[in-house]
Formats: sequence, C-alpha cells, structure tokens
Amino acid sequence: MKRISEINPLGEERPNPSEETREKLRRERLQRARDEGYQTLVELCNLGEYNMAEQLADRNYNWGYEIVDGIVMERID
Repeated sequence: MKRISEINPLGEERPNPSEETREKLRRERLQRARDEGYQTLVELCNLGEYNMAEQLADRNYNWGYEIVDGIVMERID
C-alpha cells in the first residue's frame, strides 16, 4: 500500500473499459444473477414454499423463470 505522499493525483488512473468489455461484463453479471435466482427458486420449491417462489419469480421477471406445479420452468413469452 502506498503512502499518500507517494500518490500522484494527476498520475495513473484506472483505464476505462471498452464498450465491448462493458457489454461482456454486463452479460456475465446478468447471467450470474439469473443462475443465482434459479438456485434460490429451486431451493424454495424444495422447501415447499411455492407461493414465495412464485412471488420471487414474478418480481424478478428478467430471470426468465416461472413456477409451474412447484417446478421451476423457463418462462416462454
């Protein structure tokens, strides 16, 4: 870790990522959220909390899942 006196306020900055990199990171973040959401929905269904899983799936429509007869299914639009 550098001391404050060693830091040049006009020196190196963190480089700004390109648009391609930003888009890739955004897609990865969304996919990770979708995967985590799926796991949460499955766990709720395994616990018998179907109503809670349905509410969570409805609130997070962007995950693309719905609960059908206590099973997590991909939402088909």
